[in-house]
Amino acid sequence: MLFHIRMDVHLPHNLDPQRRAALVEREKEYSQQLQRAGKWPHLWRIVGEYANYSIFDVESADELHQLLSSLPLFPFLNIEVTPLATHPSAISLTR
Repeated sequence: MLFHIRMDVHLPHNLDPQRRAALVEREKEYSQQLQRAGKWPHLWRIVGEYANYSIFDVESADELHQLLSSLPLFPFLNIEVTPLATHPSAISLTR
């Protein structure tokens, strides 16, 4: 199942700089692990925002929820999820 995800990051301004750096590093490691596993095949930064658009390729909404809620930055994220389906006018019907 494919999902389009928008994630907006809202880290507190008074967050300890060392904690912030550690959270961001853990987030990078975890996201790259998911990318290598094929669960997070697309990740784009939104210009001018601390936000991203992503495509996740997972078996179920439950798996997606587990992956997203395991993100180290999850407590600081606003997340919008849109399920995707194959469009009948698409040239390629494969993922």
